[in-house]
Amino acid sequence: MNWIVYIVECSDTTLYTGITKDMKRRMAEHENGTGAKYTKGRGPFKVVYSELQPTMSHALKREAEIKSLDRSAKQKLNSWPLSDFHAFGLSSGSDKFIEV
Repeated sequence: MNWIVYIVECSDTTLYTGITKDMKRRMAEHENGTGAKYTKGRGPFKVVYSELQPTMSHALKREAEIKSLDRSAKQKLNSWPLSDFHAFGLSSGSDKFIEV
């Protein structure tokens, strides 16, 4: 199973970047306050960008790359065209997807 690198927009409009193997579970953790310390109390959340990586190592490297970007660069990632699949039901071979 692939790893997912994702960006969520918090209710205060800040962006949080993370990785997971199970997007539905991870979003539930963020929503109920047991996800990342940063996201606690900042919900509801909207997944604005996500991409697949083949290994945890690749995902961690990509997460670090994305975290080093400024907000405007992260928002440019979000401007990728929508695919016909998303984080909760992957069925395409593409490695880029957005859940909105």
